[in-house]
Amino acid sequence: MLTLPDVALSSAGQEAVDLAASAGLKLDSWQRFVLDKGMSERADGNWAAPEVCVNVPRQNGKGAVIEARVLWGLFIGGEKQILLSAHEFKTTHNTMKRIERLIEGCPDLRKRVKQFHKTVGREGIELHDGRELKYIARSRGSGRGFTADCVIFDECMILGDDAMSALAPTSDAVENSQLWYLGSAGIGHLSQQMARLRKRCLTSLESGVPDPVLAYMEWSINQHRAECMPGCTEHDDIDSVQSLLRANPGVGYRLQVEKSMQRRLTMGDHLYARERLGVGEYPSDEADTWQVIGEDAWRSLAAAESAPEGEVVFAIDATPEQDYAAIAVAGRWRGGTHVEVAHHQPGMGWVVAKAKRMHEEHKPRCWVVDAGGPAGALIQELEEELGIKVVSPKMREVAQAAGQFFNAVADQSISHIDQPPLATALAGAQKRPLGEAWAWARRGVSVDISPLVAVTNAKWGLGVEVEETGDVVDNVW
Repeated sequence: MLTLPDVALSSAGQEAVDLAASAGLKLDSWQRFVLDKGMSERADGNWAAPEVCVNVPRQNGKGAVIEARVLWGLFIGGEKQILLSAHEFKTTHNTMKRIERLIEGCPDLRKRVKQFHKTVGREGIELHDGRELKYIARSRGSGRGFTADCVIFDECMILGDDAMSALAPTSDAVENSQLWYLGSAGIGHLSQQMARLRKRCLTSLESGVPDPVLAYMEWSINQHRAECMPGCTEHDDIDSVQSLLRANPGVGYRLQVEKSMQRRLTMGDHLYARERLGVGEYPSDEADTWQVIGEDAWRSLAAAESAPEGEVVFAIDATPEQDYAAIAVAGRWRGGTHVEVAHHQPGMGWVVAKAKRMHEEHKPRCWVVDAGGPAGALIQELEEELGIKVVSPKMREVAQAAGQFFNAVADQSISHIDQPPLATALAGAQKRPLGEAWAWARRGVSVDISPLVAVTNAKWGLGVEVEETGDVVDNVW
């Protein structure tokens, strides 16, 4: 995807390319393209694109674009202060070492450097004329107090509002400043800023009107969807060489076709599509919350005294990255259904042990886990530890569960105790098509919806037939 302001008359990109070459950094054709478009200038000499975003899969060489842009800003562009940040400081530190090596290897550049600052918290490069490059870690407060001509956000697929509020305004007082965002495909709720930039690009492409201040360049494929018919030509196959080439401009320079495609076997289809083919997960903006179930409708069903009566069902779900998991419970209450998040914690390692204790204490009707979901990997261990058969909904039953939950809210036959994890999940929840019905969208949403999926499946489990397990003699009274 590509959108560029239509006001460019010239570009400083070639200067950056030539300077990088003199320092020993030879740029690929796609890197030269990014610098040419990202550093385009208007008739008055100001940047045609005050904001530049590069969204490209990993290991294609975006770091070299950063290095060339920094060298130009320090030694040609006259930028007084450049700020370079990444989600983890070790990434910024690696970039720092590469830039220093380029400068050290070019005497004409090295003689203009006053000092390489390496003291923790003051890392950067200072020239004799006072120009500076500062390396900073991203946080709520980092960057405050600085005034920058250029701010570069590396790893911008992990860039939220806290870091943006601290760093982006540092360039507001500079008349001709630039913000550069470089990263790979979105990874869900952590990719807030990347999602906004991408949405602006999509809006400009749909309307035919270029964004007036943004140069957005993305290498990715349009992956087949579940509803695609056989022979669909509108979307791309993740296992094709054409898809790999389309999404990776570094193939032939630093990426090899055969080795890259072998990663699909190692990573699985989802991670391969995201990390190698640019198929991202982008959250909706905050204005798009409570899209499926209205906040007022949900809050009105909160009852502090509600609790499951009689037999209960437990369900487990997790985030696609398996960095959070939830256990939920459902049971009958006053002619309707009570749902509740029993546990919601980081990681997956705690789940089975917790489930075993809950199973022994409450003797639930059944446990529900979607075998096709992220928590499906726990099913075998659960069955071994609990001595039961886990109930796993089929695809059509996943849609039925979501529909039943939605209808229960609509007819006010469900109750809850207004737990923040569940409310947060509902606020960011979206639908995904599933045949002629729908299910909760796990990917591309701004929040962790595992609590919502877990309570949905627990409620569904109250109405399914449960397979008896154990010795038949154990069931004789």
